[in-house]
Order: sequence, then structure tokens, then C-alpha cells
Amino acid sequence: MWHFSNNLRLDHKDINSIEEMLDLFCKAVNIYSPFWDHMLDYWKQSIENPNKVIFLMYEEMKEKPKIQLKRLAEFLECQFSIEEENCGVVDEILKMCSFENLSNLEVNTNEKLSTGEGNKIFFRKGEIGD
Repeated sequence: MWHFSNNLRLDHKDINSIEEMLDLFCKAVNIYSPFWDHMLDYWKQSIENPNKVIFLMYEEMKEKPKIQLKRLAEFLECQFSIEEENCGVVDEILKMCSFENLSNLEVNTNEKLSTGEGNKIFFRKGEIGD
């Protein structure tokens, strides 16, 4: 959140320190706040209404992308057939949706926001714990 918020600021003026952002986060004075309540509501809904709400975690998608993609396909009622799996459809989707591929698309490397910042600000490292 700290990187993202500061990168969206025009000319990088009035940048918040990480300590200031942590304080605002803890006080629930930021976008999507209060964060934990927001996440907890979705998580509860995914348990109470598993056919209507799916709760995906980035860490799980990074650690076991095939399992999570199949889970998402099942949720969307578009399960992969044995033939599709054997032909590499799942692997091809994972490749097309990978951080490396999406972050290097022309729209994300060359296009600019109205603030003048490039779409690249929406991508960092794509790693767990960064």
C-alpha cells in the first residue's frame, strides 16, 4: 500500500513515510479501510455462500497456481476436461496470466495514466512477502 500510494502521487510530492502509512492503516484511515474487517467479511461470505463468493489468497496462487486455477474454473462452472489438461491448456493459461507476462504487456510498459505515471506502477516484483 505504501509503494502504491506514493507512486500515484503527482511528481512524488507529499510522500508519506512508511511509518505514517502504517499509522493510517492501523487507524483505518485509508482506502478499503478497515482492512481486516473488509477481508473478514469476504472470507465469511465465502464460507457461508461458497457458490457465490470465492476467497483467493495471493500466496496460495503463487505457491500452487495450477490447483488455484482449477479451483477458480470449478467455481465459475468451467472445469477443465481431461483433454484440455493433457493438451496443456491449464499451463498455457498460467503462462498468459503470469506476473512476468502481464507486467510486460505493451499497455503496461508504454501506456500512461492521466497523472502521467506509467501503468508499470501497478506492478512491483510479484513475490510473496515483498
